Order: sequence, then structure tokens, then C-alpha cells
Amino acid sequence: MAVTVETLEKLERRITLHVAAAEINSEVEARLKKLARTVKADGFRPGKVPMNVVAQRYGYSVQYEVVNDKLGQAFNNAANEANLRVAGMPRIEQKNEAPEGQMAFDATFEVYPEVKIGDLATAEVERVSSEVTEEAIDKTVEILRKQRRSFAQRAAADVAQAGDRVTIDFEGKIDGEPFAGGKAEGFQFLIGEGQMLEQFDAAVRGMKAGESKTFPLQFPEDYHGKDVAGKEADFLVTVKKIEAQHLPEVNEAFAKSLGIKDATVEGLRADIKKNLEREVKFRVLARNKGAVMDALVAVSELDVPNALVQGEAERMVGQAREDLKKRGVKDADKAEIPADIFKPQAERRVRLGLVVAELVRANNLQAKPAQLQAHIEELSQSYEKPAEVMRWYLTDRERMAEVEAVVVENNVTDFVLANAKVTDKALPFDELMAQGN
Repeated sequence: MAVTVETLEKLERRITLHVAAAEINSEVEARLKKLARTVKADGFRPGKVPMNVVAQRYGYSVQYEVVNDKLGQAFNNAANEANLRVAGMPRIEQKNEAPEGQMAFDATFEVYPEVKIGDLATAEVERVSSEVTEEAIDKTVEILRKQRRSFAQRAAADVAQAGDRVTIDFEGKIDGEPFAGGKAEGFQFLIGEGQMLEQFDAAVRGMKAGESKTFPLQFPEDYHGKDVAGKEADFLVTVKKIEAQHLPEVNEAFAKSLGIKDATVEGLRADIKKNLEREVKFRVLARNKGAVMDALVAVSELDVPNALVQGEAERMVGQAREDLKKRGVKDADKAEIPADIFKPQAERRVRLGLVVAELVRANNLQAKPAQLQAHIEELSQSYEKPAEVMRWYLTDRERMAEVEAVVVENNVTDFVLANAKVTDKALPFDELMAQGN
């Protein structure tokens, strides 16, 4: 019998399923007989429990399983016969009326939408580029020097200055009352490196070891400590110790300490440039990929299945709980996180996924084996043992699926950039690196 599909609204459909009552009863009886061979009950030996006892104890649950199995099979058969691409799980409700000897159910569900991708030539995309400058290399060298700096105690007559590490005791009060987090002993920080509020930093500059000072400090309105944000406090600071920093010289010994194969200053700078260029490439690609995806969604028309959005939102809730668990939050798996807060982001992800899938299908943008190999090789180059990293990727299906997804996205990005209205923009290195941090 032909399947009748009723259109309810947009992507929502409904079909009626019929299951023979005799078929269900027969299957229930067969499963109960099989269960009776192993079931245990007080007063009976294993395998000798009467069928009426087995049916009384397990009949309802077995019938529930059988009906679900039969409905699942009937729904899949009906969907296939009607050539329906079902999105998400159907909602099934039993009908009051049914043909004699049968049970009838309404299955309500959504189908995948038709995706219409507009003329990519009308899509506007800003494509950025960036270069690794000598100044960027210089800054990286300085960061590496600071990571390996040493400290030596200053003379008693010396005053604290930019770059020094100071050890202090401090106590802050607001309206004469101490506040949480406003007191510490033996606290260390580096002057002039943004580790403390600017007023605090400035107050300690020029002090000597053993000296104490009281000064006012205005907390910013957007200060992370909500209890003190926007308020003025009075701080008493005592400097216990002042240490001057010593930065290592940039020479062959320094390059060697960093594990540079060509242990020269030139080799060090070349290695830094190579690493920075790799980072720039990935950041530029991510920025351009985001711009392409925005443009792609803008020129596409489709209805988004609510079932897929809800499923994605729930998956994001699971990820949020997992993140909390990694941070050591107690009972993170039970945290009340409403899925609705993720709904806008989930809707965009589903919409974008459907559009990308259609573009890939229509233009043969699937990942090719050579592309997968090249991407893994590139990823492995940032590790000490590239060959082992490549094996790590190639021997795991889940990791390979992640690589394939990235390559497909890259193919989509290249395809859209080749067909869209592109405006090129050169980004300064510092601006690119600051984004997303």
C-alpha cells in the first residue's frame, strides 16, 4: 500500500503507521519464552518459572520493546518507500481508531530542506593577508629572553623600577573595612608588565626594600571582582625585597638552549620566522574561512529543521558540562545548563552545515586522499617527531574524520573565493595575532 505523507508546516510531515496486533502478540510470546529459560524467581529453579509469572513480571516491558521495534521498522520502511530524508527522530502517538486486528500510530517528523545557494558572484568577501616582519621576530626573541630571565637582589639603597620583581605585603580597605582578596603576604609581581592595576604598579615604583606606603586606588567599573568594581580602596604596601632581572644575551649559547638545530642567531631567527609564518597561515585561513561562511549563508535560502537545532544545542550543553568537568567543577555532569542559551549558535551551525554539504555535493568538493596527506604532513611539521604524529593521525578514524572536515572546509573556502566578489586587505601582524586571544 502506498505511503500517504501529510505536509503540516514547512518541513514537518506526518504519516500513519499500522502494525498487526497478532504479529506483536506473537513476537511478545516468543520473547517471553526465551526470557523464561534464564529468568529467576523465588521458589522456582532457573528455567522452571511458569509462563504466567514471567508474563506478569515482564510482559509490559517486553511488549513495549516489541511495539517500539515494530514501529521503528515500519517507519523506516515507509520513509524509504516515500523517498523521505528524515531529520531527527519522529514523534509517535497511538491513534484511538484503527482497522480491525491492527494498531495505528501517527508519526510526526521533519525532513531535510531543499537548499538553494544563490549566485556566488554576488557574495562579498573580505580576504585578509599578513606577513611576518622583522619587528615581529624581534618581539618573539624578547619573549623568549623573558621566559629565561634570572633575578638578583638589588642593593638596599636601590629603588624599584620597571622590569624589577618585587616581593610585597599589602592590605586594602574600603571605607575602613577589609575586603576579600585585598590582603596578601610575600606577594610577587613584575613592575611594568601589566600584572597589577596601573595605579598599584605606579605606587610601588620608586620604593625601597623595607619601605611602607599608603595610597588610594580606584577600581575600574569593569573590574572582574564585582564586589569592589568602581569603588575606591586605601592600600598599605610594604616592600620586602627588590630583584633586578637579567635577560640572557642573544647569541649561539641562547640559540642552543632553545634546541635550535642551527645553533646560531641567524638559525634562531629563521626558526622563529618559520613558526610564525605557520601560525599566520592558520590564522589567516581561519579568518578568511569565517568570512566565506558568513557570505555563503547570506546568499542561501533554506528552512532549518528544529530537530537538528535541538540536537545540536543539546550536544553543546554536553560539551559545556565536559568543559566544567575538566576545570574541576563539582558535579559538572549534573549542572543545569538550559539548551535554549545555545539555540542561536546551534541554529547557525546547522544552517551552515546544510549549506556547506549542498555546495560540496553540487561541486564535488570532497576531500581527496592527497589533500588529507598534505594537511597531516603540514600539521606534523610543528612537532619534534613529525613521522610519529602522522602515524598518530593515520591510525585513528576519529582524528582522520576531523582532518577530512577541515580539508572540506578549505575546499569550500577556495571555491567561494574563486567565484565571489573579493576585496583584499593586508592586516598588520600584531592585529592578526591579537584577534581571538
